[in-house]
Amino acid sequence: MVSVSRIALAVSSIVSLTAAQTFQRLGACPTLGCVLPPDQTDFLAGQYFDIRLEVHAPVNGSEANGGIPDPNFSFTIAKAGGAPQPATSFFKIAEPTLERWNFTWFEDLFAQDAKTPSVVRVTSKAYRRVALYEPGEYVATLSYYNGTKTVANWVVRPLQEQKRAKNVILFIGDGMTTNMITAARLIGHKSINGKYQTTMQMDKFPVLGHQMTHSLDSYITDSANSASALYSGHKSSVNAMGVYADSSADPFDDPKVETIVELLTRIWGSAIGVVSTAFIADATPIALTGHTRARSQYGALIDQALRGVTNYTWTPYSGADVFFGAGAEQFIAGSGSYQRKDYYQEFANAGYAVSMNKTSLSAMTSAKKALGIFCTSNLPVWLDRNVYKANLNKTTNDPSGNKQPALDLPGLKEMTLKAIDILHARGGDKGFFMMSEAASIDKQMHTLDYDRALGDLLELDDTVKATIEKLTALGELNNTLIIVTADHGHGFDVFGSADTTYLSSKTNDREKRNAIGVYQNSGQSQYTVTNASISYNTGVNFPVNWDPRYTLAQGVGAHPDVRENFRVHKSGPRLPATNITGFPSTDYYVNPTDNTDGYIINGTIQTYEAQGVHSLTDVPVFAMGPCQELFGGVYGNIDIFFNMAECLGLARGSGVSPSNTTVSSPSASSSPISTGAAPVHTVQRGLWVGMLVFQMAIGWFVVGL
Repeated sequence: MVSVSRIALAVSSIVSLTAAQTFQRLGACPTLGCVLPPDQTDFLAGQYFDIRLEVHAPVNGSEANGGIPDPNFSFTIAKAGGAPQPATSFFKIAEPTLERWNFTWFEDLFAQDAKTPSVVRVTSKAYRRVALYEPGEYVATLSYYNGTKTVANWVVRPLQEQKRAKNVILFIGDGMTTNMITAARLIGHKSINGKYQTTMQMDKFPVLGHQMTHSLDSYITDSANSASALYSGHKSSVNAMGVYADSSADPFDDPKVETIVELLTRIWGSAIGVVSTAFIADATPIALTGHTRARSQYGALIDQALRGVTNYTWTPYSGADVFFGAGAEQFIAGSGSYQRKDYYQEFANAGYAVSMNKTSLSAMTSAKKALGIFCTSNLPVWLDRNVYKANLNKTTNDPSGNKQPALDLPGLKEMTLKAIDILHARGGDKGFFMMSEAASIDKQMHTLDYDRALGDLLELDDTVKATIEKLTALGELNNTLIIVTADHGHGFDVFGSADTTYLSSKTNDREKRNAIGVYQNSGQSQYTVTNASISYNTGVNFPVNWDPRYTLAQGVGAHPDVRENFRVHKSGPRLPATNITGFPSTDYYVNPTDNTDGYIINGTIQTYEAQGVHSLTDVPVFAMGPCQELFGGVYGNIDIFFNMAECLGLARGSGVSPSNTTVSSPSASSSPISTGAAPVHTVQRGLWVGMLVFQMAIGWFVVGL
């Protein structure tokens, strides 16, 4: 038996080796003792959260310490200036059950190439649904291996219990950057001698800020953990939402944090709306209620959106008042739905009216909660719904699953305006919160289909304009905080113009590149020049010609091998890179059918990536209405949540519900709190993970010690 004291000596000798880059043993846990939420976490006063403690014992690799994790670790919490208390005393809860499991990870790319993972054995405990009510600084300390400590410094933000805004509307242009807004303005708004005759609705907002999008353990984020930061005030790891990712095998037992819609439901009883042009189980819409480290658990996340968290004691939640988007695969009974159930029927049984097309959407009333699922997958983009409409006939995306095209489709504006009508009526004096997402700005940027991305950005701006007009007509504009922002960005920009006729006429790539006009040769936007032979009837503030001779020369910094001709893809959404027969299925090359008259641009990312990827860039934040002054400057993405929470008066200095709401909800002081004892089936779960490697490794390693 290897003694715990010998393990402690091993720990002290490998501290410099534990900071991984490409791969990490566990995000936010550089030592062998893990506290989740980790160091530098901010909390809203009264916000529910879970605590996960893990002690790691690597069996092999550079961190190996004997493979016997300490089962006798302890955990204390102290308010700044106060004495540390055991967590059980501090929160007045029972000691949770000790859990054990194994997991594996690769220390670096060389280990991955050699297929030699490191095996880690774990002891763990989880304290479920606790809260910190008093603002200030706290120190959480995990002690293990005879004196080794991991310290997490936590901050509870100042109290703000009074509402300053009745309603909040959060618009998210997924992946949208300032550079994209600039490009959209250029093609949608006419300029004379460098002066715009009209501008974007976003340009008219009184407050502009920028948010930094870094995730918990990487500086490039994805839509799951970035949405989680916006909705909960807590950073997480890529693919995770509403949780801090732990190392267990179960994707639904990770330590949770309460989201803004759960807080609003519990504290004020406000109406909730979720609108997206994505499939509704996608990261941005579903993270409002989702709690998992695996965003791909689509079916189960739809069930969470309807019923709330059911595997642990948590904030009661019975579904948004409005749920509009796409993604019928998770609603049609079958392989894509949770437990193969019919979720159209599940929602109907829960009191929802169900719409599956634009016609029935327009007829919906506020008498019932509203579910609108308008096609499979993502909603077709604005450009195909309004300009190149024949592309819709090529689809098999009817929301019934009958493999016919969905043709009676709403757009972001129609869904958003109907949602406001319903939420205004259902929320009443308690107000409402709505998130409305233009999802395909991001999705089309991924596939380098810039025209489709910018079309959806212009649709978002048009929706914002229509929303302001709607709120004015309802008498709610001055009561409503409106925010327009993004969750992350792409490295996109315009660097000139492209003479597409000249480019197409040349026969070699170097000559084709001479079609690009930079500086003075970039000229003026041709997208706003009226052509008598072209009429889309799409209204003002959209291009009058999507296919001029002189187009934008535009691109992203991170992309696979591609061929560019800078013209709109009239025949349908773009597929820039594909696998080629005879090569590995994860190896992507230029799509031989894409932009055949263009020139090849070598890729800048891994050859197994078929699309562009996200970038580091800060993203803009536009704000108007009550509390707009909170959103100026440069700040972290979590501050979007804390600013909204301040405006909505969501902080609580005790577990008592506010006196000015009729909502009956359990509080920390009046209802039982889970002890965190693990369900029987989760104790020592995950033993299958890495077991073969473990069996090979542990013998020689223990003998060596």
